[in-house]
Order: sequence, then structure tokens, then C-alpha cells
Amino acid sequence: MIRVSRVTAALAAALALALASPGAARSAPEPDPGPLSAPASAPASAPASTRLPEGWRTTGSGKSAELVWRSPEQVPVGDAQVEFRSGERLLGIPRPAADGHTFRLPLDGVRLGRTDDLRVEAAGRRLDAAGANAAARERRRLDDSSSPSSPSRLPRATTVAKVDPGAAGSFRTTSGEYSLPPVQLPGYDTEVEMKAVVVAPEGAKGDRPLALFLHGRHVTCFQGDDVTLEWPCPAGYEPVPSYRGYLHDQQLLASQGYVTVSISANSVNAQDWQADDAGAQARSSLIRLHLAHWADWAADPSTAPDVVRRAPRADLGRVLLVGHSRGGEGADRAALDSLTPPPADQDGYHGKTRWTIRGTVLIGPTIFGQNPAPDVPSVTILPGCDGDVIDLQGEYYVDGTRGVSRGKALHSAVYMTGANHNYFNSEWTPGQATAPANDDFLYGGDEHDPLCSPDTATRLTAEQQQKAGSTYIAAAARLFVAGDDRTRPLLDGSPVRAASAGPARVLTHAVGAARAGAFLPTSSATITGGRLCAQVDPDPNVSCLDPSLTTASPHFTQWRRAVPGKEPDRYALAMTWSRPGTATDLSPARPVSLPGATSLSLRVIVPPNTTGTELDVALTDTSGKRADLGRVRVDGVPGTSRTSSYWAREVRVPLSDATRERIDLAHVKTLHLTPRTDSGTAWLMDAYGWRPGTPAVEPAKPARVDVGRLTVEEGDSGSRTYQVPVRVSGSGSGEVRLFVDEPGGDFPVVRTVKVRAGTRVDVPVTVEGNTRYGADADHRVAVKAVRGAVVGSYLGGVTAQNDDPQPTVTMTPVADQVTEGQPLVWRIALSAAADVATWTDLEVLPVPTGTGPELSTTDVPATWLDEHFGASPDPERPLSAVLPDGTLLMSEVPAGALSIDLPVPTVTDQRPEAPESLRLRLWTYAPDGEAVEGPQFTGTVRDAP
Repeated sequence: MIRVSRVTAALAAALALALASPGAARSAPEPDPGPLSAPASAPASAPASTRLPEGWRTTGSGKSAELVWRSPEQVPVGDAQVEFRSGERLLGIPRPAADGHTFRLPLDGVRLGRTDDLRVEAAGRRLDAAGANAAARERRRLDDSSSPSSPSRLPRATTVAKVDPGAAGSFRTTSGEYSLPPVQLPGYDTEVEMKAVVVAPEGAKGDRPLALFLHGRHVTCFQGDDVTLEWPCPAGYEPVPSYRGYLHDQQLLASQGYVTVSISANSVNAQDWQADDAGAQARSSLIRLHLAHWADWAADPSTAPDVVRRAPRADLGRVLLVGHSRGGEGADRAALDSLTPPPADQDGYHGKTRWTIRGTVLIGPTIFGQNPAPDVPSVTILPGCDGDVIDLQGEYYVDGTRGVSRGKALHSAVYMTGANHNYFNSEWTPGQATAPANDDFLYGGDEHDPLCSPDTATRLTAEQQQKAGSTYIAAAARLFVAGDDRTRPLLDGSPVRAASAGPARVLTHAVGAARAGAFLPTSSATITGGRLCAQVDPDPNVSCLDPSLTTASPHFTQWRRAVPGKEPDRYALAMTWSRPGTATDLSPARPVSLPGATSLSLRVIVPPNTTGTELDVALTDTSGKRADLGRVRVDGVPGTSRTSSYWAREVRVPLSDATRERIDLAHVKTLHLTPRTDSGTAWLMDAYGWRPGTPAVEPAKPARVDVGRLTVEEGDSGSRTYQVPVRVSGSGSGEVRLFVDEPGGDFPVVRTVKVRAGTRVDVPVTVEGNTRYGADADHRVAVKAVRGAVVGSYLGGVTAQNDDPQPTVTMTPVADQVTEGQPLVWRIALSAAADVATWTDLEVLPVPTGTGPELSTTDVPATWLDEHFGASPDPERPLSAVLPDGTLLMSEVPAGALSIDLPVPTVTDQRPEAPESLRLRLWTYAPDGEAVEGPQFTGTVRDAP
């Protein structure tokens, strides 16, 4: 098996920076391995005949083994996580190298399994070349078969909101920056900066509400067009000022009377690849550390930096958090942590909470944990042309709050057609940024997209996108902080628009805000005329969408870290009809009560670009009386094969006085949906009773669950049982769902448990001891809130460390003097059998001058040459020169075996020649991954008699 480069653990650690975004990566990049060929064998858990796909290889041995993928194109820094997967099974999150091309996943404790379906994904989009091309072709085929090929153009809402939150206020503004001593956060080797820019109103009387901004994951340092993701910046490099990218938002809010601060998180960005939660807890700690300083400065302004003293005193009882991308997940975690403190050993902030977060605005956010804060109102902006977090997973900040707590907090999704991921931050926008920047939508390919390419009528310019973003941030501030209910229709699914958003086509829907009753597609409901479909399941017979459309719907995004391919209790109601009049009925397990509701609000998905889907809506009460409520029209969201556009439109039908006279709205049994178009497809996400107004939010006092990680030694014999450290704090009781990995299983075992503060969650893990060298065994546990509980640290488990020595490797000749047509053979042997595969490298060396000719490419079978080197015999050249960077032949001693024989076949060429030689050097790998140079061996091939 060929490997074309060798990297020690020390070098790998030095390269474990992050991807380089626009421009070339700085610092010692991994050498370009040139063309990569498929190895002859895979690690021991895979069939011996399995070959790695193009672009993949393995390095190291035993505990130091790594799976490596190299992209021919530079992969830019982004907020979506790069993942290695085998089919639907997540293998892990690889370490990015500084070159922006190479990604390395330690195989210690990873069950590789099949290798013919290895894939690299980010937010569901395949990055590996062959897979990306195939996925794009299939996505286009499926999209074109289900909806018009050209994207629709949304009409602008005719109703303009009564107030315009995007209009500048009456205050002049003042601005400046502060820099405080850096802080040390748990799990981060390098200190994190405490730096921020402040924009505040001048002349505002009294204490003013505070809006805090946090940017997402981006490159940290630049020199000309050269960028990197290190911290602190190397000599000659400047920090990328991502925290200054929201000045346009800050200036608008400051003109309206808000004190605003945008904080820097470059150090977190440079290190969050090593965190289980991708940095969510660190970002929460950073936010709350800044808020603690603002609380101190409010109490004693004389201790504040100059720019803070020049600003009005901040009212820490009225705080809005605005987070972009991973900063959005950090803001949500900070809101949760402010209500229910995290365990001290996981948190960098250990003080008392002295502020109240009234709401959050999350811009193109990640939600790797999928445990949103249910009792803090939120607005999630979903960019319709997002080229980074392309699955728009932030939708789960809406969907994931249903039924978890009291449901009084409004959770809104704002779908902004034509907006990309980066341009909300001016420092990530070409023409505005200090450092190199580009259009993230173009990361997905160079082909023209009729909806999102920069030259299309539907794509927003950077200025248009930023103005629309500022307007909806200000709308959230006005509703959540100022309590102005006149802005609610801009956020709650009502068909109104903001004048200041200009040409932006914006759609919204929402849950919460004390919406009454709930028609939810669940396994306990009775459905006729349609089917209950699984939002996340690889089986096309039960999934809502074709599984190939993995990123097509924000509602159906996977919980990618813990649930490979399927997840229980996430459903929608699928309806397909070929003629009008075929009703679909949904009857929840218990009657639904709609007290005080003035309308029934439904969230319905139809295929992108479709128009005119009409549904008649009716209700039947428990006595069998029926009321027809009216007809709704649902149009699809504009979309193409590269957008996530299966998104639910909110539509409403009135609950009139006549309806109240006809049926008992306190005891509704069935929701009836009857299509009136000739044919179509639709999915119902949910339906609620709706009435105007925004209720006051009184946070519940739920139980809080945090999963920790325990590291133990395996021992030499017997078995020991350990408990996964699951901590339950807070107050109250609730339910959570555990996902527990089982050794050798492809999918976790799922169970629902009740939790209460002070009680133990029983998650036992049995560790078997032995005296054989092996990998660390990671027994992973993940958790999600179900009801009455919240989750902070969602991923942990027990790691059983190997405590046995690595076997020594020897190499001896079996047949090193042969005639043409016979194989040269060496034996690779171990001093003891191991529980993991042991890999070695045989470096093909040039034969010394004067010792005769070297075995060439025409002296071995062409099939062997192609299989091991991806090369052809012509032109004839020495085997040591097959690849320009050196030729390596890899051998694998499978787990449990003591030795293998490694043959190099030869051919009879019918030409009289002097004896030809093959010279090899053995390389082995220490447990830390360091390559160890071994002895040299020479084989000789003579002409056949």
C-alpha cells in the first residue's frame, strides 16, 4: 500500500491550526503528497480487500494511527464543522492543517469499518471531490423532478409594519475600544483576549439597555493576502478585526438609545477545533466575562475604560445578545448559562449572574448541541444563500423549543432570500474588510446559480444585506428589550415587511409566545390520508425527504455529532395527492384546547419554487361537530440545488365567532387539511392557536443536565464498571434523551430518563482489562432535552486508556534473492499480538551508484503498480522515482495477528539484464506518532535461466 508523505505527531500538532480562508495558508504546511492512490488494505476492522477512496490515506500505527484526507482545493475557514463519516456514521471531527487542504483524524478508539464509503462533510455538504460531484448531480436531479427548475421570485409583502425599526434614532453616537487582560478558559491552552469596540448614544439620559455582539469563526491573522488561524498572531501579521464587523448594526442601535459592545474571539476561533462543543461553552464564558465587567462598571463608573465612561450607564437588567454563526451558539449558551449556571470546571466565569438577558438574535447560527435555551426569546436569521452553514441548522432554535418549557418565549425564524453567510459582518465582506475576504456562497462551486450568484436579481448586495440585517436586529431589540409589541408582526409570521429592509425578500414564522394548543405530528397521533414521516432517517420509505436531499430542509437537519442518520421523535406530517379533495386528518392523542385564540396558525412546507398550493382547513371537536375555517395558499421558498429551501411558511385561518358557535374549541379532536389543487406535496410541521400580543416571559426553573468525561485505565484483567459523569443541577424535574454508544455498534442506544436536581443519572460503562496493546476506547454519551429540562454540555462519556506497551516490529527476508517472475518477500513480525492494526512504511530507496541497476516500473506487474502507486509502467523509471516526493509501501499487521508476509511481484521480460535490486528502509511509529527509522534491506532479481 502506498503512502506519499510521512508526518510526525510533533509536526501534526504544529499543523493543527485551522483551515486557511481566502489567500494562502501561513506556517509550515504539510507537504503536498501529490497524487494519492488507494491502499491495498485498510485497518483491521475493514475487509482486507477494501480500498480507500481517492484522496485518502493512513499514517502512523496503533495508537498513533491517523486517517488523512487531502482536498485538491483549499477548504476555507468557516463555522460549519468538517466531519469524517463512513456512510451515515460519524467517525469524528478531524484536525485541520495550516495548509487549508489536509485534515487528520486520530484513529485511536475509532472503529473505521467500511472504507469504500468514506466521506467528508460540512453542514451536510460533501467536500470530497467524487462525493461532492455525485451529490450535486443527484441533488439537481431530485430538485428538478419535484419543482420548477428556475427559482421563483418572492413578491414583497404589501403591508408595511407600523413602526420601522431600521430607521435611525435621534441620538448622535460615540465610539471607542477597550482592551483588558486576557483570560484563561478551561480546555484552552492559549489565553483568550478581552477586547471590544463600543458604540453608544451621546446625551441619552438614564441607564440604557445593552446589546452585546459576538462574531463567528473566521481566520484570525493576515499579512497581505496571506491568512492563518493562529493566536497570538505571528510576527509581521495583524489580527483580523472581526469584532468591528457589526459597526453598522451598533451605530443604528446606538442612535436609538442602546449602549452596544462587540467583542473579539480570535483566540477561541484558533483553538475551538479541540473542544467537544466546538467552542460553545468558551464563547458563553467570554460573553459573561464581558458582562461581568459591565456590571462592575455600572456599579462604579470610575473603574471603567474611557470609552465606557463616555457612554451612558448600561442597564444590565435589559441585555440583548447578538451572535453570528458559532457566535450565535455561544450567545444562546450564554443565555442558558445566565439562567442556570454551568459546572465550574467547564466554565471560565465563576461569578454571580448580575444581568438579565431579554432576548437573543442569532445570525446564520450553528447549533451543534441542538439544545436551545427555551425560556429566552430569540430571533434566528436564516440566510437563503448561505454557503457556509448551508443546512441552515439554526432553524432548530425554533423547532427545538417546542414542548421543552412553558412556551411563553417567542422563537422566530427570519428567512432572508438572497443573503449569504459572511456579509452580515463587514470585516468578512470584500471591499469593506481590512483583511482578505470573499463571498462564502462561491465556496460551493463555480457554476452559475440562478438564485444566489452575485450577478442575479435575487441576490442582495452587501449593503442591502447589512441594512436588512440591522433592521431585524433592531426589531428584536425593540420587541424583546423595549417591549414595543408593534414590531412583533415583523417576527411572528405575519405577512408584513419593514420599509428599511429595502428590496430584501423576508419571510418569518414562529412558535411560542403562549400560542395555545398544539397539533403536532407525533407517533402518538392518529393520521389518515397522509403519513407520519421521519425528519431524520436514512430510510427513504419513512423519511420526509429523499435522503439524498440531506441539506435541503432546515427543519430536517441531523444532530450530526451524536445521531448518525436517524433520530427518534422528530416527525412531520407528509401529504401527497394527485387530485383535489383528498383530506388528511391529524388527531392528537389528547384533545387540543384553543382558549382565547383568534386564529389557527399552521407551518407548512411545500417544494421550493412551487406556487398556488391551496389547502382547506377544518376542525372537528370531540362530539363530532365540524367547522370549516377557510382556505390557505402556500407558496414555496425560492430555491436551487444549492440552497436549503424546504422551509415552512406560516399561514393562518381565523377562529371566528361563528366557529365558536359551531364547535367546542376547548375540546378539538381533529385537524383536517384538504388540498384543492390538482396535485402536490406538502408537509405540516405543526399548528397552534394564535392571538396577537407578546406575553411576558417568566423563565421556568428546570433541571439542568451536563455530561462530563471520565478517563480511566483499562487494567490488565477482569472488568470494571464506571459511571459516566452526568451532573443534574438547577431545580425542578424533567426528561432528557440519552444516546449511548455501544462498543461495535453503528448507532447509539437511545433511552429517555427522568432527571431531578441532586439525583444520579445511571449511565454505566463496563471496561474490560487485558494485556494487549490497543486503542483507547471511547464510550460516548450525548443528551438532548425532552421537557422540563435544559442541557448545557451535551457530549461526554468514559475513555478507557490503553495501558499496555506497543509491540516491537521486526522485518526479516523470506525471499530476497529471486529470479524474474518470482516475488521478493519480507516478513513483518510483532513481538506480541495487538488489538489494533500495526502499520509500517517501507521506503523505496535509490540503489547506490556502482551497485548495479534498480528494479524499474517495467519489472513489476502493471496492475500491482497501478494498485499501489496509481502509476503506469511508462515511461520506464526506477521504483524509487515513481512518485516525485518519495515512494512508500505500507504494510499492515491486522489486529490479533503476529506477522504478515509482504510480497513485491516481478515479471519475466525476456531481456538479458544484470541483476536488479530493490532497496527498502523500514519505518515504524512510536505511540506518540513519531516516525522511527529502522534498518535497510535489499532484494535482488536475476534473469530467469
